[in-house]
Amino acid sequence: MNTLPSFVAPFLWSYDVASLDVEKHKKRIITNVLNLGTKEATDWLFATYSLNDIRDALIHPFPGEWNNKSLNFWSLVLDVTPGSTKREVK
Repeated sequence: MNTLPSFVAPFLWSYDVASLDVEKHKKRIITNVLNLGTKEATDWLFATYSLNDIRDALIHPFPGEWNNKSLNFWSLVLDVTPGSTKREVK
């Protein structure tokens, strides 16, 4: 299992960080770090994941989990159109 650095753990506070895998849970990690992370955490994120993986987390966001300002900022930085963050009612 690929473990997270300790400085990323605070941004995944509601998860059992020891059980998160860097590759398997990349969308969750990307979402939380871009929403809440420090420069150190975002630097690690961009060194760890491909731009395609990071852009995909913005294009196909988890519903209801993005801070609108963060989503808009990173979408501008990465030149992507963010997907909808609204939860679908069934």
